[in-house]
Amino acid sequence: MKIVTLIALCALPWISIAEQSSITEADGYSCMGVDYSKKQTETLAIQDAKRKAVEYSQTFIQSTTVMENFSLKNDLVEAFAKADVKVLAVLDELWDDPATGDCYNIRIQAEVIPVAEQMTRVMTEGQLADDPRAPLNVQLWTSKELLSEGDKLKIYLKGNKPFFGRLIYVDASGTKLQLLPNPYREDVYFQGGVIYEVPAGTDRFDMTVTPPYGAESVSVYASTSPLGDLSTTNLGPVLEVQEELKVIAAKIRGIKVSARPMSNSPESNYDSSAISEFSETTIQLQTQPAAVELP
Repeated sequence: MKIVTLIALCALPWISIAEQSSITEADGYSCMGVDYSKKQTETLAIQDAKRKAVEYSQTFIQSTTVMENFSLKNDLVEAFAKADVKVLAVLDELWDDPATGDCYNIRIQAEVIPVAEQMTRVMTEGQLADDPRAPLNVQLWTSKELLSEGDKLKIYLKGNKPFFGRLIYVDASGTKLQLLPNPYREDVYFQGGVIYEVPAGTDRFDMTVTPPYGAESVSVYASTSPLGDLSTTNLGPVLEVQEELKVIAAKIRGIKVSARPMSNSPESNYDSSAISEFSETTIQLQTQPAAVELP
Protein backbone atom coordinates (compact mmCIF):
# COMPACT_ATOMS: atom_id res chain seq x y z
CA MET A 1 0.00 0.00 0.00
CA LYS A 2 1.40 3.42 -0.96
CA ILE A 3 1.20 5.57 2.12
CA VAL A 4 4.21 7.86 2.20
CA THR A 5 6.67 9.50 -0.15
CA LEU A 6 9.88 10.46 1.53
CA ILE A 7 13.38 11.66 0.86
CA ALA A 8 15.54 12.77 3.77
CA LEU A 9 17.64 15.91 3.75
CA CYS A 10 19.42 15.58 7.11
CA ALA A 11 23.19 15.37 7.24
CA LEU A 12 24.99 12.17 8.14
CA PRO A 13 25.04 10.36 10.48
CA TRP A 14 21.48 9.49 9.52
CA ILE A 15 20.25 9.80 13.10
CA SER A 16 18.52 12.89 14.46
CA ILE A 17 19.08 14.40 17.89
CA ALA A 18 16.20 14.33 20.36
CA GLU A 19 14.89 17.46 22.01
CA GLN A 20 14.65 16.53 25.67
CA SER A 21 12.61 18.00 28.49
CA SER A 22 10.71 17.06 31.63
CA ILE A 23 7.06 17.52 32.50
CA THR A 24 5.84 18.03 36.04
CA GLU A 25 3.25 19.73 38.21
CA ALA A 26 4.15 22.62 40.50
CA ASP A 27 2.36 24.95 42.90
CA GLY A 28 2.82 28.71 43.10
CA TYR A 29 1.85 31.09 45.88
CA SER A 30 1.83 34.86 46.35
CA CYS A 31 0.04 37.47 48.49
CA MET A 32 -1.07 40.98 47.57
CA GLY A 33 -0.21 42.85 50.76
CA VAL A 34 0.08 46.59 50.10
CA ASP A 35 2.61 46.34 47.28
CA TYR A 36 0.95 44.31 44.52
CA SER A 37 -2.24 44.42 42.49
CA LYS A 38 -4.32 41.31 41.96
CA LYS A 39 -2.80 40.82 38.48
CA GLN A 40 0.74 41.24 39.81
CA THR A 41 0.05 38.73 42.57
CA GLU A 42 -1.17 36.16 40.04
CA THR A 43 1.93 36.74 37.89
CA LEU A 44 4.22 36.27 40.90
CA ALA A 45 2.46 33.03 41.81
CA ILE A 46 2.98 31.70 38.28
CA GLN A 47 6.66 32.66 38.47
CA ASP A 48 6.89 30.83 41.78
CA ALA A 49 5.35 27.70 40.23
CA LYS A 50 7.76 27.86 37.27
CA ARG A 51 10.72 28.20 39.64
CA LYS A 52 9.61 25.13 41.56
CA ALA A 53 9.14 23.16 38.33
CA VAL A 54 12.77 23.90 37.45
CA GLU A 55 13.88 22.88 40.94
CA TYR A 56 11.96 19.59 40.75
CA SER A 57 13.46 18.73 37.36
CA GLN A 58 16.98 19.77 38.38
CA THR A 59 16.81 17.65 41.54
CA PHE A 60 15.40 14.70 39.59
CA ILE A 61 18.21 14.83 37.01
CA GLN A 62 20.84 15.22 39.71
CA SER A 63 19.55 12.24 41.68
CA THR A 64 18.80 9.83 38.82
CA THR A 65 21.54 10.41 36.23
CA VAL A 66 24.69 8.35 36.80
CA MET A 67 27.84 9.75 35.17
CA GLU A 68 31.53 9.22 35.91
CA ASN A 69 32.46 12.56 34.38
CA PHE A 70 31.47 15.03 37.10
CA SER A 71 32.12 18.03 34.85
CA LEU A 72 29.62 16.78 32.28
CA LYS A 73 27.09 15.95 35.00
CA ASN A 74 27.41 19.49 36.33
CA ASP A 75 26.76 20.75 32.80
CA LEU A 76 23.68 18.53 32.63
CA VAL A 77 22.33 19.85 35.93
CA GLU A 78 23.12 23.41 34.85
CA ALA A 79 21.24 22.87 31.57
CA PHE A 80 18.11 22.24 33.64
CA ALA A 81 18.90 24.99 36.14
CA LYS A 82 18.83 27.51 33.25
CA ALA A 83 15.82 25.87 31.61
CA ASP A 84 12.95 27.59 29.89
CA VAL A 85 9.52 26.74 31.31
CA LYS A 86 6.29 26.45 29.33
CA VAL A 87 2.96 26.32 31.14
CA LEU A 88 1.08 23.43 29.53
CA ALA A 89 -2.06 23.77 31.64
CA VAL A 90 -3.44 25.53 34.71
CA LEU A 91 -4.72 22.64 36.84
CA ASP A 92 -6.06 24.58 39.80
CA GLU A 93 -6.20 28.16 41.07
CA LEU A 94 -7.66 29.68 44.20
CA TRP A 95 -7.80 33.05 45.95
CA ASP A 96 -7.83 32.85 49.74
CA ASP A 97 -10.59 34.62 51.62
CA PRO A 98 -9.71 38.35 51.76
CA ALA A 99 -9.81 38.19 55.56
CA THR A 100 -6.83 35.80 55.50
CA GLY A 101 -4.56 38.01 53.46
CA ASP A 102 -5.55 38.10 49.77
CA CYS A 103 -3.23 35.28 48.75
CA TYR A 104 -3.34 33.40 45.46
CA ASN A 105 -2.56 29.70 44.89
CA ILE A 106 -2.03 28.13 41.48
CA ARG A 107 -1.08 24.67 40.25
CA ILE A 108 0.35 24.25 36.76
CA GLN A 109 1.52 21.45 34.53
CA ALA A 110 4.83 22.66 33.16
CA GLU A 111 7.38 21.55 30.59
CA VAL A 112 10.94 22.27 31.69
CA ILE A 113 13.15 22.67 28.60
CA PRO A 114 16.90 22.57 29.31
CA VAL A 115 19.50 24.54 27.35
CA ALA A 116 19.75 22.64 24.05
CA GLU A 117 23.44 23.29 23.36
CA GLN A 118 24.49 21.99 26.76
CA MET A 119 22.22 18.96 26.51
CA THR A 120 23.61 18.05 23.08
CA ARG A 121 27.20 18.35 24.30
CA VAL A 122 26.56 16.29 27.42
CA MET A 123 24.73 13.54 25.54
CA THR A 124 27.37 13.27 22.81
CA GLU A 125 30.59 13.78 24.78
CA GLY A 126 29.27 11.70 27.66
CA GLN A 127 28.20 8.95 25.23
CA LEU A 128 24.81 8.87 26.93
CA ALA A 129 22.58 8.39 23.87
CA ASP A 130 22.19 4.69 24.70
CA ASP A 131 22.66 4.84 28.47
CA PRO A 132 19.46 4.06 30.45
CA ARG A 133 20.84 6.06 33.41
CA ALA A 134 20.70 9.26 31.33
CA PRO A 135 17.63 11.41 30.53
CA LEU A 136 15.22 9.84 28.04
CA ASN A 137 16.66 9.98 24.52
CA VAL A 138 14.91 8.46 21.49
CA GLN A 139 16.91 8.22 18.28
CA LEU A 140 15.17 8.30 14.90
CA TRP A 141 16.63 7.41 11.51
CA THR A 142 15.67 6.09 8.07
CA SER A 143 16.85 3.36 5.70
CA LYS A 144 18.20 5.63 2.97
CA GLU A 145 19.68 9.08 2.65
CA LEU A 146 17.77 9.75 -0.59
CA LEU A 147 14.59 8.24 -2.02
CA SER A 148 13.05 8.66 -5.44
CA GLU A 149 9.69 7.64 -6.85
CA GLY A 150 9.15 3.90 -6.38
CA ASP A 151 11.68 3.49 -3.55
CA LYS A 152 10.56 1.96 -0.27
CA LEU A 153 11.32 3.59 3.07
CA LYS A 154 12.00 2.10 6.47
CA ILE A 155 11.95 4.13 9.70
CA TYR A 156 13.83 3.07 12.83
CA LEU A 157 13.63 4.29 16.41
CA LYS A 158 15.42 3.33 19.62
CA GLY A 159 15.19 4.69 23.16
CA ASN A 160 17.85 4.51 25.83
CA LYS A 161 15.19 3.37 28.32
CA PRO A 162 11.56 2.13 28.19
CA PHE A 163 9.12 4.74 26.89
CA PHE A 164 5.57 5.43 25.75
CA GLY A 165 5.68 6.65 22.16
CA ARG A 166 3.92 7.80 19.01
CA LEU A 167 5.35 7.96 15.49
CA ILE A 168 3.70 10.54 13.25
CA TYR A 169 4.38 11.23 9.58
CA VAL A 170 3.28 14.37 7.71
CA ASP A 171 3.16 14.09 3.91
CA ALA A 172 3.52 16.80 1.27
CA SER A 173 -0.23 17.43 1.22
CA GLY A 174 -0.27 18.08 4.98
CA THR A 175 -1.96 14.79 5.88
CA LYS A 176 -0.84 13.62 9.32
CA LEU A 177 -0.56 9.84 9.72
CA GLN A 178 0.07 8.03 12.99
CA LEU A 179 2.24 5.07 12.03
CA LEU A 180 2.70 3.83 15.61
CA PRO A 181 0.59 2.71 17.30
CA ASN A 182 -1.73 1.57 14.50
CA PRO A 183 -4.78 -0.76 14.28
CA TYR A 184 -2.58 -3.82 13.76
CA ARG A 185 0.29 -2.81 16.05
CA GLU A 186 -1.34 -1.34 19.12
CA ASP A 187 1.58 -1.32 21.55
CA VAL A 188 2.24 2.16 22.97
CA TYR A 189 5.04 1.02 25.32
CA PHE A 190 8.50 0.33 23.90
CA GLN A 191 11.52 -1.30 25.52
CA GLY A 192 14.79 0.55 25.91
CA GLY A 193 17.81 -0.54 23.85
CA VAL A 194 15.60 -2.19 21.20
CA ILE A 195 15.54 -1.02 17.58
CA TYR A 196 11.95 -0.78 16.29
CA GLU A 197 11.39 -0.91 12.53
CA VAL A 198 8.44 0.64 10.69
CA PRO A 199 6.82 -0.92 8.78
CA ALA A 200 7.50 -4.39 10.19
CA GLY A 201 5.90 -7.24 12.10
CA THR A 202 2.12 -6.99 12.09
CA ASP A 203 2.03 -3.70 10.13
CA ARG A 204 -0.12 -3.97 7.00
CA PHE A 205 1.42 -1.24 4.90
CA ASP A 206 4.55 -0.37 2.96
CA MET A 207 6.06 3.07 2.61
CA THR A 208 6.65 3.71 -1.09
CA VAL A 209 7.66 6.97 -2.74
CA THR A 210 4.72 8.31 -4.80
CA PRO A 211 3.38 11.79 -5.70
CA PRO A 212 2.70 14.42 -4.49
CA TYR A 213 6.24 15.58 -3.82
CA GLY A 214 7.40 18.26 -1.42
CA ALA A 215 8.41 18.97 2.17
CA GLU A 216 7.52 16.18 4.61
CA SER A 217 8.53 15.02 8.08
CA VAL A 218 8.51 12.13 10.52
CA SER A 219 8.42 12.65 14.29
CA VAL A 220 8.58 10.45 17.35
CA TYR A 221 7.10 11.71 20.62
CA ALA A 222 8.14 9.78 23.72
CA SER A 223 7.79 9.94 27.48
CA THR A 224 8.38 7.82 30.56
CA SER A 225 4.65 8.34 31.32
CA PRO A 226 1.58 7.73 29.11
CA LEU A 227 1.11 10.43 26.47
CA GLY A 228 -1.98 12.56 25.97
CA ASP A 229 -4.71 11.47 23.55
CA LEU A 230 -5.24 12.64 19.95
CA SER A 231 -8.33 12.70 17.73
CA THR A 232 -7.79 10.17 14.92
CA THR A 233 -9.62 8.48 12.06
CA ASN A 234 -9.00 4.82 11.29
CA LEU A 235 -7.72 4.49 7.71
CA GLY A 236 -7.23 0.72 8.00
CA PRO A 237 -3.49 0.13 8.32
CA VAL A 238 -2.75 3.51 9.96
CA LEU A 239 -4.55 6.37 11.71
CA GLU A 240 -5.05 9.87 10.34
CA VAL A 241 -4.60 12.52 13.02
CA GLN A 242 -7.35 15.13 13.00
CA GLU A 243 -5.35 17.88 14.70
CA GLU A 244 -3.12 20.75 13.63
CA LEU A 245 0.61 20.27 14.28
CA LYS A 246 0.67 22.73 17.18
CA VAL A 247 -2.32 21.01 18.72
CA ILE A 248 -0.64 17.61 18.30
CA ALA A 249 2.44 18.82 20.17
CA ALA A 250 0.31 20.31 22.95
CA LYS A 251 -2.07 17.36 23.37
CA ILE A 252 0.69 14.76 23.36
CA ARG A 253 2.30 16.68 26.21
CA GLY A 254 -0.88 16.20 28.22
CA ILE A 255 1.02 13.54 30.15
CA LYS A 256 -0.53 11.85 33.16
CA VAL A 257 2.06 12.65 35.82
CA SER A 258 1.66 11.52 39.42
CA ALA A 259 0.03 14.39 41.27
CA ARG A 260 1.61 15.72 44.47
CA PRO A 261 -0.56 17.30 47.21
CA MET A 262 -1.09 21.02 46.65
CA SER A 263 1.16 22.52 49.28
CA ASN A 264 3.58 25.37 49.80
CA SER A 265 5.69 23.50 52.35
CA PRO A 266 9.35 22.70 51.57
CA GLU A 267 8.69 18.99 52.24
CA SER A 268 6.51 18.81 49.14
CA ASN A 269 9.11 20.37 46.84
CA TYR A 270 10.35 17.13 45.32
CA ASP A 271 8.75 13.84 44.41
CA SER A 272 10.53 11.78 41.76
CA SER A 273 7.30 9.98 40.82
CA ALA A 274 5.85 13.32 39.69
CA ILE A 275 8.50 13.93 37.01
CA SER A 276 8.01 12.63 33.47
CA GLU A 277 10.92 12.66 31.04
CA PHE A 278 9.97 13.74 27.52
CA SER A 279 11.72 13.40 24.16
CA GLU A 280 10.69 14.76 20.76
CA THR A 281 12.66 13.89 17.62
CA THR A 282 11.86 15.07 14.08
CA ILE A 283 13.47 14.47 10.70
CA GLN A 284 12.62 16.96 7.95
CA LEU A 285 12.04 15.28 4.59
CA GLN A 286 11.57 16.11 0.92
CA THR A 287 10.26 14.05 -2.00
CA GLN A 288 11.42 13.91 -5.59
CA PRO A 289 10.23 12.23 -8.78
CA ALA A 290 12.20 9.50 -10.47
CA ALA A 291 15.14 10.64 -12.56
CA VAL A 292 14.41 10.91 -16.27
CA GLU A 293 16.66 8.67 -18.35
CA LEU A 294 18.15 10.44 -21.32
CA PRO A 295 18.08 8.65 -24.68
